[in-house]
Amino acid sequence: MASPLALSRRATLLAALGTAASARAFGDSSKFIPAVVQHGAHWDARLSGLRRLSWELERRTSVEVSLETRPLPLTSPQLFAHPFLYWGGDGEVPPLSAEQLEALRRYLTFGGFLFVDANDGSRGSGFDASVRRELARVLPQAPLAPVPSSHVVFKSFFLLDTAPGRLLVKPELEAAKVSGRTAVLYSQNDVLGALQRDEGGSWTYEASPGGERQREYAIRLAVNVAMYALCLDYKDDAVHLPLILKKRR
Repeated sequence: MASPLALSRRATLLAALGTAASARAFGDSSKFIPAVVQHGAHWDARLSGLRRLSWELERRTSVEVSLETRPLPLTSPQLFAHPFLYWGGDGEVPPLSAEQLEALRRYLTFGGFLFVDANDGSRGSGFDASVRRELARVLPQAPLAPVPSSHVVFKSFFLLDTAPGRLLVKPELEAAKVSGRTAVLYSQNDVLGALQRDEGGSWTYEASPGGERQREYAIRLAVNVAMYALCLDYKDDAVHLPLILKKRR
């Protein structure tokens, strides 16, 4: 069953859009369906990984999911029906238009959550350089900063002390805050690449340098990020620890 807080955040986002009709149009609005940013470069490299994330959420948690992705341009009104938005890329991203910048800023301001994932594992060039440039334009007053180990994302479902992906380019996540809330999380480690499967069902990529143990932690991190997007700081207290531990057994 979906969290009441997740449903209320959808309501807030839809209210920001200013149309109740849009809310009624989504019969699956209580389910986790990752929206994916359609940008001007290679935006769709991890759709299989996102479907796998939905599958892992259904298997490991009580979240209702739909095993699909929903690619959307940043200017789509439907963006506001999704509390989780994924922005992946492999290579440089062209500059966003003024309309795209304003739409993403509005989405984040009204409660939306953006997970940015460098599919190319770049550092200082490629996707990394261009997405940092664009995020600075979207949220000029909220620069990316390292995420401390005490952050809720590391205990939103699994208890974690690491943040790997398919790669381990950088040991920590980075975040941008809006009104004290973490609205953007960024990984340079290609988290969804660790969940990607080919048409035959095999893992598409090796997890390096830690192998299958690293992949498992990347999967757990992806689940935590999704749970954080749905609930935000809801689990920032010890009352949920027994539930988390029970789910882990």
